[in-house]
Amino acid sequence: MSSVDLSVVIPALNEREALPDLIEEIARACDSLGVRWEAIVVDDGSTDGTTEQVEELASLRPELRAVRLRRNFGKSAALAAGFGCAVGERIVTIDGDGQDDPADIPALLAALDNGIDLVSGWKRERRDPASRRLASRVFNWWTTKMTGVAMHDMNCGFKAYRGECARSLEVYGELHRFLPVLADQQGWRVSEIPVNHRPRRFGSSRFGLERYLRGALDLVAVVFVGRYEYRPLHLFGGIGVILTAVGLLISAYLTILRISGESIGSRPLLFLGVLLIVVGIQLLTFGLLAQMVVVARRDRSEADLGPARIERTVGFDRPGLPATGPGSGRSARETTPAG
Repeated sequence: MSSVDLSVVIPALNEREALPDLIEEIARACDSLGVRWEAIVVDDGSTDGTTEQVEELASLRPELRAVRLRRNFGKSAALAAGFGCAVGERIVTIDGDGQDDPADIPALLAALDNGIDLVSGWKRERRDPASRRLASRVFNWWTTKMTGVAMHDMNCGFKAYRGECARSLEVYGELHRFLPVLADQQGWRVSEIPVNHRPRRFGSSRFGLERYLRGALDLVAVVFVGRYEYRPLHLFGGIGVILTAVGLLISAYLTILRISGESIGSRPLLFLGVLLIVVGIQLLTFGLLAQMVVVARRDRSEADLGPARIERTVGFDRPGLPATGPGSGRSARETTPAG
């Protein structure tokens, strides 16, 4: 396959109705740039025939590819699969529901040309219910405070990346909400620009307010991993040393009282001092063990589970990807993804 300048990754879940118009809009935007491009629809376990729809569209547009995951793994897994399959020097991600406007793709790419590695869209005028807009504002404000990465719309799925930046990000669980934070933690330069946001024409949103609770928990994980991934001893050991020191001071104070003839056996302070010492030593030990795990992990290469999640692909002709589209002569069940 000839070199590709731009890859557009489209995570989709039951977006059969929205995809035809969206892909046509993407094609117009990319053709206007005069670059070699590909569009990769990652079907995250749809049940409405999304992949079959893309297969039909791919017969008319050779730039279109499809990746179908074996089941619904979530948006993070879909993006990781898309990043793994994309070969473009620049990568754009856009949701498959059609609310993002592909006409903004040139503006996102222009921002990359200004020395930025990840450009996130900012839906300044959101076409969503008021409750969702309010929850999003609180979420983005708190994320900025916790991480130091100032974004108005951290979770916007419309983003542009340099290829090496996108492929360096470990996207798993539900960390797709924090891709700018993950990139910033690795030293990539991140920014945002306003983009157009359109009302949803097909289907209904699958996101509820509970996702913000999950997002708050994921934020704790992102902050912890970003700051202490390679030095957990500094966190757990530091807290352990403080607790142990306070416990020893309490014990020393009680020892002086006991030498002075006072009874300390029934004092709650005695139990507090012993508890602090025990917990502090446990945390210090846990930090040492965690540090040993980090060292051991860096000495081994972790297994890549991304290809194993892919059931079949359409339109690809590259080693390492299972090809089971029309004319391949192999069914999805017969395909064995390359490791």
